[in-house]
Amino acid sequence: MLAGYVMRHSTAEQLHVQVLATLPHDATMYTEGLEIRDGVLYEGSGLVGQSRVRATALSSIATLREATLPAPLFGEGLTVAGDRLWQLTWTSGMAIERDPATLAQRRRVTYQGEGWGLCNDGHRLVMSDGSDRLTFRDPVTFAPSGQLEVRLDGDPMRGLNELDCASGVIWANVFQTDRILRINPGTGVVTGVVDASGLLSAQPQSPGDVLNGIAAIPGTDEFLVTGKHWPLLFRVRFVPSAPGG
Repeated sequence: MLAGYVMRHSTAEQLHVQVLATLPHDATMYTEGLEIRDGVLYEGSGLVGQSRVRATALSSIATLREATLPAPLFGEGLTVAGDRLWQLTWTSGMAIERDPATLAQRRRVTYQGEGWGLCNDGHRLVMSDGSDRLTFRDPVTFAPSGQLEVRLDGDPMRGLNELDCASGVIWANVFQTDRILRINPGTGVVTGVVDASGLLSAQPQSPGDVLNGIAAIPGTDEFLVTGKHWPLLFRVRFVPSAPGG
């Protein structure tokens, strides 16, 4: 539904994925969070009994360290904010603060509702809960400080999932679609829609193995994108689509 609406009617800029390189990705990772900080790729993986957070060297894609979440916790999005790594849980109403250097848990903080995606814009955390709303949170206390309704041509964009904050905008995967939204953090207006379809066209997938994972590569206009149980990471650039294409 989103795809058809966007292509025919939206005033938002239409973008597509230009693949620059492919990298191996652990297909056991049910990707819920993806972020790059200081040459390290942090990834959060979900599912009860399988949830974990992993730190990988970006240069070699070699695992540096990993921490698991005990059942019944279902791991979700994550972000690094200074000397803290925050990791969400889906329905437990709990955020876990970790040491980004060791991934050791420091404390747990409660919140209302579900946890889906998380990113850090340099001043505050931005959190999604699967609806059309984003919640701003304090990077130290995790206390809420405001909300933002996301709209595309006036229509609510529900299903906001994994997030990335980069270059003054918010990028959001949309659950069970191949679309990534570029969102103005001041207004909630969707200013661009990325068509990321076809990345795994030659790979067998189950219905739950959807696109979900975007991480800006610092100092570039490039991103890493992947999905749940995907065997590959894609280094990409988002470029304007041809009119009518």
